[in-house]
Formats: sequence, C-alpha cells, structure tokens
Amino acid sequence: MTDAELEALVNLIGRARHIVLGTAADPASRADGERIAAAWGGLVLATVTWPETAASWLRPARRFAAPDPDVWVVAATSAGWAGMTRRLRMSTPWRPHRTVVTAALADFRLPGVRGARADGTTWED
Repeated sequence: MTDAELEALVNLIGRARHIVLGTAADPASRADGERIAAAWGGLVLATVTWPETAASWLRPARRFAAPDPDVWVVAATSAGWAGMTRRLRMSTPWRPHRTVVTAALADFRLPGVRGARADGTTWED
C-alpha cells in the first residue's frame, strides 16, 4: 500500500466513530489492515481475517457484520473478498455503501463500495 493510498483511505473513513477492519489471511493484506488502523487512529470494533478459499465464509462474515460499525474497511485479495461478499449479502445486515476497500480490490466492482487507488485517487461504484 502506498502512502497516497493510505491517506485517501483515511479520508474516505472520515469522521466515523468506529470501524470494523476485514483482511485476507495473506501477510500483505494483514499488514495493510494494521497500517490503516494505525493511520486512522480511531476505535476498531473488530478485526476479522478470512482465507482465500472456504466452504462458506459464514463465520467470518457474521463476525465482520455483527458489530454494525459506521464503516467497514477491507484490505484483501479479490478471491477471498468475492466469497465474503456473497456470504455477507446472503446472511448478514452488511451494506456495501458503508464499505471502503484498498487498491487491491479496485477491479472488484460492487455498487455502493468506495475505494482508493495506489496513486491516492478514489472511486465509488
């Protein structure tokens, strides 16, 4: 994650009171999640990590959605996030319009989700 991307993500989180942070299990995604939490500096209600492949993703999806934060923040890979979003939409009250994602997910388009690119520009579907 670039410094410009990190700054853009923190700006997208804005004045949220609290967030839930979701990451893939790979070291890069977990490190990005830690950087985001440290740079934002606010209350992280939960940090949820999920695998690239899973039988259902139900358990991490419930843990990710349950705290009902102001913003869900995701640092993950497309493969794991695809599985998580399917399960989140089917089994939880999660809403894409309250979700911010890293540049690694810029090509994974989902209506309502916002994100930051490596150059610090942002996008919204």
